[in-house]
Amino acid sequence: MAQILDADVVFYSGLMLEGKMSDTLAKVGKSKPVFAVTGDLAPDRLLSDSKRTGHPDPHVWFDVELWSLTANKVAEVLGEQLPEHLDTFAMNSANYQSDLRDLAADAKAALATIPEDQRILITSHDAFGYLGRAYGIEVMGVQGLSTDSEAGLQRINELVDLIVEKKVPAVFVETSVNGKSIQALIDGARSRGHSVTIGGELYSDAAGEAGTYEGTYPGMIDHNVTLITRALGGNAPRNGLRGKLSMDAETTVETSNVPN
Repeated sequence: MAQILDADVVFYSGLMLEGKMSDTLAKVGKSKPVFAVTGDLAPDRLLSDSKRTGHPDPHVWFDVELWSLTANKVAEVLGEQLPEHLDTFAMNSANYQSDLRDLAADAKAALATIPEDQRILITSHDAFGYLGRAYGIEVMGVQGLSTDSEAGLQRINELVDLIVEKKVPAVFVETSVNGKSIQALIDGARSRGHSVTIGGELYSDAAGEAGTYEGTYPGMIDHNVTLITRALGGNAPRNGLRGKLSMDAETTVETSNVPN
């Protein structure tokens, strides 16, 4: 709160990603510039989750090309605040969006190498819907959109049925979500004679460590796409689409390493 109150301009993601913090941001916005970067995205490009949450799915950044459009809002607002740098902001925004379009194309090409019958991404919670829509992957989460959602036994049993029926080779844990529900899927599939591994730990509601490639938005996407592609039977370099991952993206990790 101290940082927000001290800032000249505040940007936040929006679409209720910030939860109850959204009310605070709205109040602060009465006295200083506060903007949701997703505020200008066309509603018909957002995934709806209105039946469960009453608002669109906020995880827009997993559709790289769609997320790139939020740079327009940042450049516009900063240009208004610092008009002497308007052209620089506009140029940087255009260059960044061009880089992200290239990243989106690389991600699409890599994920397309996954055999069609294995393009099923199962994760801890429903954070990857935009990735699925953009790149042709069927996405399913044990929990709902919120990391606070509880994984029900019925949902776990449904996913175990799917894993066994489709012979899904790997499931994924997330850095921001307890991994016990994923271990339940692995145990359930094993009890029915199907071995499923953990394809890796994905970044969902947070990027990697600050100061690392994975701590940047392109690095976060590269990490996730590389792990998903390799674990589900596709082709991607171990060190990532750009050759910058800080460590080789192994196809699997030991099940004993599931975060608790």
